[in-house]
Amino acid sequence: MAAAGSSDAPEPPDFGILKRLARDQLIYLLEQLPGKKDLFIEADLMSPLDRIASVSILKQHEVDKLYKVESRPVLNTSDQFCFLVRPRIKTMRYIADIVNADKMSGRSRKYKIIFSPQKFYACEMVLEEEGVFGDVTCDEWSFYLLPLDEDIISMELPEFFRDYFLEGDHRWINSISRALQLLNSLYGPFGKAYGIGRCAKMSYELWQDLEKESEGDSQGRKPEIGNVFLMDRDMDYVTTLCSQVVYEGLVDDTFRIKCGSVDFGPEVTSSDKSIKVLLNAQDKVFNQIRNEHFSSVFGFLSLKSRNLQAQYDRRRGMDIKQMKNFVSQELKGLKQEHRLLSLHIGACESIMKKKTKQDFQEMIKAEHSLLEGFDIRESTSFIEEHIDRQVSPIESLRLMCLLSITENGLIPKDYRSLKTQYLQSYGPEHLLTFHNLKRIGLLTEQSAGETLTAVESRVSKLVTDRAAGKITDAFNSLARKSNFRAISKKLGLIPQVDGEYDLKMPRDMAYVFSGAYIPLSCKIIEHVLERRSWSGLEEVVRLLNSNESVISGTASSTMWGKWAGMGGLRAGGIHSALPHPDSTAEDNPAWEAQRMVLAVFLGGCTFSEIAALRFLGKERGFKFIFLTTAITNSARMMEAMIEAKA
Repeated sequence: MAAAGSSDAPEPPDFGILKRLARDQLIYLLEQLPGKKDLFIEADLMSPLDRIASVSILKQHEVDKLYKVESRPVLNTSDQFCFLVRPRIKTMRYIADIVNADKMSGRSRKYKIIFSPQKFYACEMVLEEEGVFGDVTCDEWSFYLLPLDEDIISMELPEFFRDYFLEGDHRWINSISRALQLLNSLYGPFGKAYGIGRCAKMSYELWQDLEKESEGDSQGRKPEIGNVFLMDRDMDYVTTLCSQVVYEGLVDDTFRIKCGSVDFGPEVTSSDKSIKVLLNAQDKVFNQIRNEHFSSVFGFLSLKSRNLQAQYDRRRGMDIKQMKNFVSQELKGLKQEHRLLSLHIGACESIMKKKTKQDFQEMIKAEHSLLEGFDIRESTSFIEEHIDRQVSPIESLRLMCLLSITENGLIPKDYRSLKTQYLQSYGPEHLLTFHNLKRIGLLTEQSAGETLTAVESRVSKLVTDRAAGKITDAFNSLARKSNFRAISKKLGLIPQVDGEYDLKMPRDMAYVFSGAYIPLSCKIIEHVLERRSWSGLEEVVRLLNSNESVISGTASSTMWGKWAGMGGLRAGGIHSALPHPDSTAEDNPAWEAQRMVLAVFLGGCTFSEIAALRFLGKERGFKFIFLTTAITNSARMMEAMIEAKA
């Protein structure tokens, strides 16, 4: 099992208040439509809503029937319809159809639309075009943040990745900024803010504007989170494209974790029923294996099973009084633990069967070769064979994208060959998919002739450094080059190990990819927090095409300054918050807060990255809190490209 590290990390804040705030606001909005009402819920809001308010709570506030948006109510007698929806054009047309159908039949009802997390002008325009704007009332449910676990908060906006990074749609920036403002008001004032990426920069700047407008919301509050780091997903596509090998990541890749829970089917439960399981720190078995490399999990579960059996066997030597205490105090917990243990053993067996069918070991070997830059021709042949065998359209795309990014684009001959083979195997409709992948920079073709680096070097001789940086950004933005190999060498992302990497007692974050690769996103965060600035990372920033998109500033200057002064802080950052020899954590609130880091992933975060930063936190004695627009993995990213419009 992974080493726990030498120092204790601080306890995370209690995020239960976020659920209570969301539930109370929803109840208030429902009560604005007094009397019995039918509630239409958008499909991707159902799981988040289930974590916030149960059906019984909705019934208590006069919700009669529940419908899924897109389904048509049959012979409905309700006088009031309430729609809980995302701000989407197609949903507005669905609502308009219902309202207009009622008008045609002479049916009179009240209609209320509750947008989550916010309404957009485009939605109101569609309602107006359809002639129903005057028939509905509109409200916003500011449901920005859903705690999935004690250290994970999700905005549950999976479409953010496609909307921003592919379509260039900035509409969700406001939601991110307001989410940060809410967290800062509840758990701040935050101290230092770092970040990289255009979206990160825009979100940070709007957040700071919102803070200036509401100055004083955090006054008198003991800070619980000291540092914030914002990261755009396009700063590190490689990590998302790699196969996950930590247990939680494999469960997500295999069964698809949705809103913090997973449906285990008959192949896991060993029955004819499926079971929905909440995966969080409350599950004692899961909590001990979630961050572990899969190779260590079976041994742990086997040991756990023997220990559990030994606890059951204690009953044999008990007298009546001891047996009574055992039944009343321990038996229920043991049964629950036994049930969870059986489920996780079943999940492991199911994962093993599926991965064996998919030649998982061969795939991992090919991925490692791509990451290290060895045997590229052999890895390309593996991808071609994968396509020809029609193993999986998603997996084939993923491997092609990983090849492209690690090689800074495919040479034209390979690009045309792989594209042709893919379209022949999986259908010509994927022409649009290739267009999307090229547009976002996931699957590109190397341009003939002079390389971009050569052009940059000539330009830099003619203009100042700052101007050269801007021009370089412009060139790179157009060409969408990843520069992965140069970045990997600069940051040491490929560990140099003598002998075999010890996955049971890992030495660094590379264990989340079997010792072959340290996640780029996590390595950047580690470097910046260690240096308390971007100093020394100028070349990496340039290679990431982000000269103008770096954040290094104060998050909440006024109030943090007061707390820092009380705690004897020097210049901000993780290691600058050293406690005074005569002080304790209790009388130095800034010290505890400085060890708490809010890592914000814009465009999605993988469970591999979460596991890696948890490991880093244990090693260094601080705690990461994760805020993400959604949990993601390679399959979700590829699906977004297949489904997206050009």
